[in-house]
Amino acid sequence: METKKQKTWVIIAIIVLGIIAFLVPNQIAAQGVKRIDLQKHDLSTPGKEMVQARIDFEGHSAFGKHSHPGEEVIYVVEGSLEYQIEDEKPVTLKAGEVLFIPAGVVHSAKNNTNAKASELATYIIEKGKPILVMKK
Repeated sequence: METKKQKTWVIIAIIVLGIIAFLVPNQIAAQGVKRIDLQKHDLSTPGKEMVQARIDFEGHSAFGKHSHPGEEVIYVVEGSLEYQIEDEKPVTLKAGEVLFIPAGVVHSAKNNTNAKASELATYIIEKGKPILVMKK
């Protein structure tokens, strides 16, 4: 009888972990940073898709080093954000400015102000690949 209870709890734990794993990709793993997926569509190029998301940064928040398996096109919607692309000098963009990040290039972003900042990120990736790859 005890074994049946244990199996039930294991199944419940697996279901809960599966739900958490499903929800995590939509939330960026950084305090004060929130990603909202807006749209996702197949492209006319075979095997490619476009994903568009709004990323909101609270004041003095940051998202660490990461890359994407495809190109990222950034449009700063509000505030200002500092981007570090590999070993290049950091660049700060204000609302209305844009940035292109090639596939696989390691980069980070942070809001150095007290005000909220937001970007519109458009990713052109291989269909079925994860959007985000975290780096150490």
